[in-house]
Amino acid sequence: MQILLWPIHGGYTDAFVRGEHEYLLPVPSVLPGEDDGVSGWEWERARPVALEALRSEAIDIVVLQRPEEIALVESLTGRVPGRDLPAVYLEHNTPGPGAFTTRHPLADRRDIPIVHVTHFNRLFWDNGTAPTTVVEHGVPDPGPLYSGELARIGVVVNEPVRRWRATGTDLLPAFTPEAPLDVFGIDAGRLRDTFEDPAIVGIESLAPGRLHAELARRRVYLHPFRWTSLGLSLIEAMHLGMPVVALATTEAVRAVAAGTGVVSTDVDDLRRAARAFLEEPEWAAEVGARAREHALAHYGLPAFLERWDEVLLEAIAARPGSGMVYANANSGGNATTTIAAHAR
Repeated sequence: MQILLWPIHGGYTDAFVRGEHEYLLPVPSVLPGEDDGVSGWEWERARPVALEALRSEAIDIVVLQRPEEIALVESLTGRVPGRDLPAVYLEHNTPGPGAFTTRHPLADRRDIPIVHVTHFNRLFWDNGTAPTTVVEHGVPDPGPLYSGELARIGVVVNEPVRRWRATGTDLLPAFTPEAPLDVFGIDAGRLRDTFEDPAIVGIESLAPGRLHAELARRRVYLHPFRWTSLGLSLIEAMHLGMPVVALATTEAVRAVAAGTGVVSTDVDDLRRAARAFLEEPEWAAEVGARAREHALAHYGLPAFLERWDEVLLEAIAARPGSGMVYANANSGGNATTTIAAHAR
């Protein structure tokens, strides 16, 4: 297949384009030296395509990620997503402040199924009668890099100051009595002026490979997010073999299985768990090994790509005029399709 996808989420795109298809990544320009949205990544089967060249491409399906892409694709290709061009809508985010009352932008549309990245997201978004499915996250395996040699707490948060309560940035000082925190991510350096606490260190601009290596040197991983889809950083930390402590919010309670870390809505519980991992390195390594085993089984790249193949092929087969419908026999008229591969 030739799949059209805007590379707006680098980490997710990195996993998605590792399948067996050809991936077309639209960019404003592909001139050397310009910021094209794909620089810094090395993808064997993906290629950037200038916007003005999209009309000549033989696109089989488009994976939409923003509502405005529907009109954009039509203007650039001359084909209407969901009518002339098979399409799915990949929803990365949790709903807005209205949480379970927030209507999805594609709610009630029958021509473009919505693909949620977590079961929590599908549950909380008001999708109306739109067909929905879940393709859980998958990440390339960075390898069992965990050493835990540094008795410090690792955190990965992009834009921690701007996103603040959503990412649990305000909770970070609660953990400094246990150990210093190293916070990796975009604009993490702003934490220096925000807290004026030398125990909270912001570290920016690390390439993925370097980030994984540095994170794995920390004894324990903290995931303080209140309101977000399941962060890829949590799954990556588990792949590394790190023991994790996480707020029991959104999809984290499903991702962190018993024996692979500690999840709680009580910050004091998480502090005690972090302290225990810090004080008992052998136990931390044991829990981290189980976390890695769980992550490989449930968030590994092969299963992720296989699930996506099923969704894409189904969407192409169900294009208008095929006589197929998205709803399964047990949907009760709610037009919800689930794929067996994601069941545990």
